[in-house]
Amino acid sequence: MRMTGSFIFKYIYGPRLYRIHKTADREGRSYEPNGVEGYSDNIIRSVSFALSLAWSIGVYTSPIIAAVLYRRGYVTFEGVYALTRLAGVICVVMVGTICLRGIGRIASSDYGQFLRALQAAQQNLSKESKTELAKYDSEFYAWPIDFRWNDPLVDKSKPRVEVESQPSRQGGFFASLRALPCEILSYIAVHTFGRRMMYPGTVKLLQAAVAPMLVQGRARLIEEHNALRHKLLTRDGNEIDSVFVDRRNSTVYANGKILVVCCEGNAGFYEYGIATTPIEAGYSVLGWNHPGFAGSTGVPFPSQEKNAVDVVMQFAIRRLGFPPENIIVYAWSIGAYCATWAAMNYPDIKGLILDATFDDVLPLAASKMPPSWEPIVRRTIRGYLNLNNLEQLNRYGGPVLMYRRTRDEIISTQESAQIVSNRGNDLLIGFLKHRFPKLVTEETLWALRDWLSGDRGHQMVLWNEGGVDEDACMEKFATYIRDHGPSFPMLIGDGLNVDVKIQLVLFLARKHMVDFNSTHCTPLPSGLFQAPWDLIQAADPNGRGADGFCRVSADMCGPPPSGDAP
Repeated sequence: MRMTGSFIFKYIYGPRLYRIHKTADREGRSYEPNGVEGYSDNIIRSVSFALSLAWSIGVYTSPIIAAVLYRRGYVTFEGVYALTRLAGVICVVMVGTICLRGIGRIASSDYGQFLRALQAAQQNLSKESKTELAKYDSEFYAWPIDFRWNDPLVDKSKPRVEVESQPSRQGGFFASLRALPCEILSYIAVHTFGRRMMYPGTVKLLQAAVAPMLVQGRARLIEEHNALRHKLLTRDGNEIDSVFVDRRNSTVYANGKILVVCCEGNAGFYEYGIATTPIEAGYSVLGWNHPGFAGSTGVPFPSQEKNAVDVVMQFAIRRLGFPPENIIVYAWSIGAYCATWAAMNYPDIKGLILDATFDDVLPLAASKMPPSWEPIVRRTIRGYLNLNNLEQLNRYGGPVLMYRRTRDEIISTQESAQIVSNRGNDLLIGFLKHRFPKLVTEETLWALRDWLSGDRGHQMVLWNEGGVDEDACMEKFATYIRDHGPSFPMLIGDGLNVDVKIQLVLFLARKHMVDFNSTHCTPLPSGLFQAPWDLIQAADPNGRGADGFCRVSADMCGPPPSGDAP
């Protein structure tokens, strides 16, 4: 085939090819570059890594570097000239090596076939060109965009629900002036080590270390589960790397019509993260990587995180065709921030599952830092990384299930009391307080805290000692819902004695939280994965009546007061 100059240019500057996926007529295999391409690419990787590391260090130590250069006489015409010559030599070597890599690629038939598939998809993204491109795994930046936040299918009139993410500034000009040093320190902290500590998955060194695992993970998803990779464009211009496993047309998987949208942790990637659990449980799955993680661009600040999960949800509903009532949002650890925001903005989803997570990131961050740093930590978190999961969760009215790791060393604030200091306890307490304010009161809160202070064995003792009867508890909720409707907050509790209230509180705690005897990073077994318990549906299992009450924040109707069947 005759090659034009522009096509030869693509050989030189095209993306790296990692793998050729398995198809009906061939086995999957890693791409093996020839000697010319392989050696030159290794040089490019090494120089790029060294320059990136030098730039990262240089940005944060620029005052020191400037002082050293000045003392050694480099801040002169001769010094600048010497540095310029060095930079020129590096540029010439890099350009020559890149061209040499292109020559090696021209000699590779595998790379040529991939490049033609990529060019066809870039010029006209159709089902056929997408299918051809999906046969390869490569650097994701060159892939065409599959779905945009402003796609014609998206309802742009739908307002976004938000909670206040930053504290209001009070005290006037002089108060702001006094706070300026702390503001500067907070800005420096969050843009140097703070964000990277909270989201280590954005650190390039870590990404380089796990890169082979990411390629293997994508190969497993695509070749074993027929997954498709998609690029989504957010409203702030970030490109989100996502993968979709479709089980809707399978007769083997009973849960295939339910889509689980997975929100990974701070060092998790869809390639080897929590998506494995719902896949093994037989669900359709949509995984995605946070901004700045692997193939996703951007930085995982809250605003970018929200825009990312928003386009993921729109893609699931508008392009993939899953109705909200068939979507479960599943999050692990810090991914709960995105998940609770999605639930708050898409209240009709089937449910929300939160695994090994917390109510508010500030107590966790403060517990990991010296006490003297508390003012800086507070200002930094509230100003830049205010992950307020509980506030967002309480704006959602649908079913919720939480998993608590009883040996969680990450979201506990005390190493010696991991169960008691687990911030998942505070998430459940705040959630139940909001939904059932007349049940979770000062006279019953001690019982709930006692329940949360131990493992399953301890909880079973309290359950039996309290004489909790599931059927009796369910009947009380069903009676209340028939009389007052299913809106939250539910004001059930008037006229009930303390013992009955405690029984109802323990019943709710058991329905909304499942203990898993593990540490923070142990994958959740697929056998434990389940859809969240729905109080409204449980109170009306037969779905009687369509003219009665509806749950607040959802278009799901329950039984009418008369209880007449249709």
